[in-house]
Amino acid sequence: MAGPPNVVLFDVLETLIDLHPLATRLEEVGQPAILLEPWFLRFQRDAMALTLAGDTAPFDAVARESLRTETKYMLSERDIEYVVDGFSTLPTFDDAAPALKKISEAGVIVGCLTVNSPDKTRRFLEGAGLAVFVDHVVTAQDAGVWKPHPDIYRFAAKRLDTPIDRLALVAVHAWDCHGAKRAGALSGWCARLECRPGDVFLPADVTGDTLVEVADKLMSLPSPRT
Repeated sequence: MAGPPNVVLFDVLETLIDLHPLATRLEEVGQPAILLEPWFLRFQRDAMALTLAGDTAPFDAVARESLRTETKYMLSERDIEYVVDGFSTLPTFDDAAPALKKISEAGVIVGCLTVNSPDKTRRFLEGAGLAVFVDHVVTAQDAGVWKPHPDIYRFAAKRLDTPIDRLALVAVHAWDCHGAKRAGALSGWCARLECRPGDVFLPADVTGDTLVEVADKLMSLPSPRT
């Protein structure tokens, strides 16, 4: 292990951002709130499938199409747009700002590695008051592939001019941390969403119940012996 990271990248959707308010938008267009989870899972699956097939996966286009499919094409395009536009209005989790601040104040480069567009991600960070802690935004649109393809983590390391083993990804998804590990990066997994990481994924370097706990543990990783 190379020691503490000099770059920490945070996943955004479900790690920094709470998706649950999208359920209210679904109800406002006549759909059940419980549709949120299968829609988001279909959205992720379809985007990953396009990446595996060697194609690009534009965030908005895939989000809209997966919502059309999940609702059996019963929604108008206006309603589809209304729900998908909700991604830009979502709140952050309470532990997001403290975790970003902790790493930033430690002198470590902080970034976001996400599948949304660069402009929308920056607008979200500004609106949520997180931009002051974030030095870089790297997206699937930049890299040309979705997570967890190893190339996106390698692209991020190259973009930020750091060895891959000095870059860490923080996420609430074990599959995302697995992708980072497979690419040679460090990872920090937060248990908020999945409770346990599961045996099929490579273990993260650090785990915690909150993003702040994960941040503390990443900053406390021992340096290699000389």
